[in-house]
Amino acid sequence: MVQKTKSKTRNFDPVRAAAVECLVLIEQGQQADYAIEGVIRDKNFRPLDIRFLSQLVNGATKMRRRLDHELRFYLAKPSTNLPLLLANVLRLGLYQLRFTDRIPDAAAVSESVNLAMRMMDRPRANLVNAVLRASIREPEKVQFVSVKDDPVKHLADYYSFPDYFVKYCYQEYGLKQTKQLLQNFNKPPRVTYRVNFLKAKPEEIIELLKKEEVKFFEGKFIPEFIHIDQGGLPLEKELLQSGKVFVQDESAGIAVRLLNPRPDQDCLDLASAPGGKSTYMAIRMRNKGRITSVDKSKRRLEVVAENTRRLGIKIVSPVACDIMEFKGGPFDRVLLDPPCTGWGTACKHSDLRWSKTADDVKNLAKIQTAMIDRAAKLVKPGGVLVYSTCTIMRAENDQIIEEFLLRNDKFEIDPASQFFPDKIATERGFVKTYPNVYDLDGAFCARLKRKL
Repeated sequence: MVQKTKSKTRNFDPVRAAAVECLVLIEQGQQADYAIEGVIRDKNFRPLDIRFLSQLVNGATKMRRRLDHELRFYLAKPSTNLPLLLANVLRLGLYQLRFTDRIPDAAAVSESVNLAMRMMDRPRANLVNAVLRASIREPEKVQFVSVKDDPVKHLADYYSFPDYFVKYCYQEYGLKQTKQLLQNFNKPPRVTYRVNFLKAKPEEIIELLKKEEVKFFEGKFIPEFIHIDQGGLPLEKELLQSGKVFVQDESAGIAVRLLNPRPDQDCLDLASAPGGKSTYMAIRMRNKGRITSVDKSKRRLEVVAENTRRLGIKIVSPVACDIMEFKGGPFDRVLLDPPCTGWGTACKHSDLRWSKTADDVKNLAKIQTAMIDRAAKLVKPGGVLVYSTCTIMRAENDQIIEEFLLRNDKFEIDPASQFFPDKIATERGFVKTYPNVYDLDGAFCARLKRKL
């Protein structure tokens, strides 16, 4: 990708150059995490460099539509499609100018010009220089369509989301809540530690975090979840590598709490990798009983096995199998976390907003419908099935459950209000969480009981 010539002797920042490489790969279809992992593999970057790289890549990816909208006001031919490399050098430069507060404007411009010289040529470097300087000099040139005239386009351009998702949110939640939701999705992601009761108590972890002056706050609904209010993975060796904590958002833990697995029960976790919910089930069961952890990916099940070893869990049995072909049971508890669009985790997955389409919602709903019908057959009479997703799309959540109940009179909703307050438990008996409410990932859970 990087074109070298003898005349290009300008110094350039290798971290920013790697960020541009990542942005190009993401636009070509790679997931952000894989792009970053692949680009830095053969580079001797410090942890500080990698954090900076991730900030730039994820931030510029999230704000791609907004950046492209603004750049058009400073280009001589705004309707022209820019070459991929040039477009991403400009996006990265403008992202630093508009959305970071610790990078001086002069540094953002000069480093972008240096990258253009290194990766392309002098004419394009001159264009980068002119565009970025104009954006500093004349920020008022950027205009957005009026929110009154076209609320969907205004919100989509301003907060950088696809039209179909903004339209859904606007119709579902209204203008004010949609703004709050999109703003929260654009925040830097936050890590949450789930305490492993088999190796530590929450108060021990809290005391250690306080001692090391780590910023955190305790879980809103489940006390063993601790939200880290700063960057990175603090005390990684002492806590994560030792198995005393596991990284998992509190919203994901809610599904397991709703399932309420008990010691000595026979439980099933479908589409389980990488094992966050399986391991939490085992901890809630005090490592007594049996959990069959099913996933069709052998490679991802190896991650499940590694996580269980590190956490000291002995009751999880990974099974490589397509859940539509899985035979076993019946089980006391069945957890189904099917593939979904992931629209509740857009804060953590920067490329999601550009990789998922309206057609994906429809196609995944068909898969989810088939999966819940299969999962229901594996629940014993009197047993419990929990359906959970990390999306906020009604077609993948409420609609799946309501249609399932119409097809299947052996099941009934077991209200979530017996486990959670009405802040997140709906009148219908489901659990719904949102990033703009209690600062959790967006998620949906339904507890269904098989009648005796």
